[in-house]
Amino acid sequence: MQHPREFVAILVGTAAIATIFINALFLQRGPHPAPIFASRHAVVKAPAHAIQQPTQPPVAQSRTQLIADIQRALGQKGFYKGTVDGIWGAATDGAVRDFAQAARLNLAPEASAAMLQAITASNVQAGGAPAPHDDPIARLLAPSKKVQAIQRALSDFGYGQIKPTGIVDADTRAAIEKFERDRKLPVTGRVSDTLVRALGAMTGLPLE
Repeated sequence: MQHPREFVAILVGTAAIATIFINALFLQRGPHPAPIFASRHAVVKAPAHAIQQPTQPPVAQSRTQLIADIQRALGQKGFYKGTVDGIWGAATDGAVRDFAQAARLNLAPEASAAMLQAITASNVQAGGAPAPHDDPIARLLAPSKKVQAIQRALSDFGYGQIKPTGIVDADTRAAIEKFERDRKLPVTGRVSDTLVRALGAMTGLPLE
């Protein structure tokens, strides 16, 4: 008590040293240097609309599904009577061409999203009523989808300006004979299985 100033200084120094040891041993959670007393940092959460979710690329529609949708849409318009199988055959090709002609479209007769959209948005319906009875003569005189596909194939590959009437006329027979001569086939001028196979191999599309 004879030296109060020195005594107070010793107490302050002892308290400071004790504080440093306590901070180093118990209060520091991170690397040195750290503050004497740990502080809590406020966690700020971003708003929900600011968090960008990863976007997935759209799945491309397959050609088979696209053709099936076109067949279904053509069936609703009365242009397609076949099975919805997603195969671009003669019946589908003929139905698309008939629709394009009826709707006066300039689109290529092929499986495309534009064609599907045009069919869906159009109000055109297939005209003509079916025969009232199962008349065999009417069935023989009715246009054939198979003959129409053959006529279109011959016309597309330069064998004459043939109208796809579905009936074998003089122009169709002449085009068939020319095709048979070019392919070194027996010249008959008639619709036969040999002709259908040869045209299918040339066009890459089934004609039946």
